[in-house]
Amino acid sequence: MAIFKRGNVYWYHFWWNGKHIQKSTKHRNARVAATIEAAYKTALAKGEVGIMEKKPAPTLKEFSRRFLDSIATRCAAKPKTVGFYAQQISRLLEFEALATARLDSIDESLIEAFVQHRRAQVSRAGANRKKRRRARPKRLVTLATVNRALAALRRLLRLAYEWHVIDRVPRVRLLSGERNREFILTHAQERLYLESAPQPLEDVATLILDTGLRIGEALALGWTEIHLEPAAGAKFGYLHVREGKSRFARRNTPLTARVKTMLEGRRARSNSPWVFADGEGSPMLSSSLDHLHRKLRQTLKMPVEFVLHSLRHTYGTRLGEAGADAFTIMRLMGHSSVTISQRYVHPTPEALERAVERLEVLNQKAQEALAESSQRKVHATLSATPSGTVTVTH
Repeated sequence: MAIFKRGNVYWYHFWWNGKHIQKSTKHRNARVAATIEAAYKTALAKGEVGIMEKKPAPTLKEFSRRFLDSIATRCAAKPKTVGFYAQQISRLLEFEALATARLDSIDESLIEAFVQHRRAQVSRAGANRKKRRRARPKRLVTLATVNRALAALRRLLRLAYEWHVIDRVPRVRLLSGERNREFILTHAQERLYLESAPQPLEDVATLILDTGLRIGEALALGWTEIHLEPAAGAKFGYLHVREGKSRFARRNTPLTARVKTMLEGRRARSNSPWVFADGEGSPMLSSSLDHLHRKLRQTLKMPVEFVLHSLRHTYGTRLGEAGADAFTIMRLMGHSSVTISQRYVHPTPEALERAVERLEVLNQKAQEALAESSQRKVHATLSATPSGTVTVTH
């Protein structure tokens, strides 16, 4: 019996097929209330009450289609994001135990089984390389590859929870120890790279090194977004990023002197509305640019960690070294959070001392201003007293 008194009448409450039932008996007698509760439970068991039994949860494979349709609709302007989730869901479905599991039965142990299964697999790139060079050892799937699949699974399960398909979201823990590509170009390496780079790689690299644009943002630039002359009261021309990875990507970024010179040269030779166009006048593909970069990197024997994104990472690092604070870096690079920008800020002991020195000057000026204000008030009081005397009362 699960009855309780609220006010002057008794209520009953209990769980039925995962649904909480709570109703008033409208009676003040406990035994009558208990009888009403029992009768309601009997009616539930006979199916005489309009509460349907909860439908079984779909399997991961069944629900994945609905999930991908939602991603395709919500991220229609971001085809790379749609492609990412499609690829990661296909990796999840390759593990039969996970693909055929109902969503409400996916727990931490099953997720861990998937992790162990995936980590033991040979990467597809490694498998293709092995066909070409039999002597090389096999290359297992990396932590980053597993984490991308786990991130997709986590979003799918959270969406299923929002849609009331499941009542609980299991904890999806990403693997620690993932290696981040944090290669930074030295100025000597930059000079060698730019002097050896073919067009348009040289110009794209110059742009990213001095503006921090993402690859997609750089290749999506149109001439209407380029403003070579400074706006009123500004020192530099600027370019406008209309859209990007998130809503925070929209921003204006100042142009350095060498970027302005580069853009002026391209504009004089361009017949396309796009800053970086292919032979047909359409925006250049990132895959074409990446091919040029990899070929040049091999020629120069530069580290494999040097990817195109390293150019943007170099920009952020140099901003931090130049003394820019995390909030300024966030605005310039279009980060969604200042936490991301903080990774580029590494204050030196000298920088910390300069900051404290500026704080000390600020505090000193404030104290002097307060003292001066107090002195003016005293003078004003003395001036208002007859004969300039001050009367003291006890």
